[in-house]
Amino acid sequence: MDPKVNVYSSFESEMRVRPDDLDVNAHVHYTRYLDYVLAARYDQMERCYLMPMSEFTKRGFGWVVRTAHAEFKRPLGMGEYFIVRTAIEEMRKDGVRVTFSIRRKDNNKVCCEGFIEYTMIDAVSGRSTSIPPDIVEKYSI
Repeated sequence: MDPKVNVYSSFESEMRVRPDDLDVNAHVHYTRYLDYVLAARYDQMERCYLMPMSEFTKRGFGWVVRTAHAEFKRPLGMGEYFIVRTAIEEMRKDGVRVTFSIRRKDNNKVCCEGFIEYTMIDAVSGRSTSIPPDIVEKYSI
């Protein structure tokens, strides 16, 4: 595998703001946006890539966040429906860069966008490890 392989897959998950997502200003708390991305990735790993997180765990792998960057454009409020779109932008020997956008469902306006860089780890040692070729293939759709 090349050190950097550009992969352009994009998937969406629909969600809704819950009461416990809100801050004192009745907007979604900034930390929840990354929770939404994580929930979307878990959904998409199973539904779109057909390899859920449980498969990584069974094989002795895990993912850790190396870098997270989010730009907040406009708030989401109680009960609003939104779409989390993610895409694997780049795959490295031991990790991936996932871009994301969170948009209001009713008008498609961006509320938050950014990227998260994940590193694959060996679950026993906790150290980074190379992504096996079969996983690279499965996630290169």
